[in-house]
Amino acid sequence: MKYPPAIQKLIDQLSELPTVGPKTAERYALFLLKQSDAWLAGLAQSLQNFKSGFVYCSVCHALSATNPCSICADAKRDLNLLCIVSETKDMLLIEDSRSYNGRYHILGGTLSAINHQGPESLQINSLLSKLKHQPTIKEVILALNPDFEGETTSLYLKKLLADLPIRISRLARGLPTGATLDYADQQTIANALKFRNKY
Repeated sequence: MKYPPAIQKLIDQLSELPTVGPKTAERYALFLLKQSDAWLAGLAQSLQNFKSGFVYCSVCHALSATNPCSICADAKRDLNLLCIVSETKDMLLIEDSRSYNGRYHILGGTLSAINHQGPESLQINSLLSKLKHQPTIKEVILALNPDFEGETTSLYLKKLLADLPIRISRLARGLPTGATLDYADQQTIANALKFRNKY
């Protein structure tokens, strides 16, 4: 016996989410079946509206409710420091550590041959333009995940920026190799920033 087509379609769609396999998708679908119509209507409304409920900051490329985002609009931020991260979530994790007061640049991913993501698909040209037109930037901090893609992207950027009169540093090795910023606590991120190394 199989699930009715409507339920099976939902299971199939949920199983396309990252790290969600068929069994987890089935559990999610069965959980949704037990929710009230009002709760499901609220979820459906959120899904319908969420792509129109944000913009990309034209300065740092973060997901934001405003353009520019609140960080780029903050005149009290240190204009000498630019922290390069892969995604908005990484920026938010660093902000939660309350140990950094500079600006950010979100690449929108990392270099990945498997995912067919080369330099042209990242915000690298806008980074170079930013560094060229903002002479106040004295240090670039590479705050990418210490996994294969993050290391590859860091090496690429290091070579690309080598001729610029800018200090290039990276997070200290309080973050284990292969880990992601998602699983680091605030103190680990704070220490990684505080004891960052010249790169």
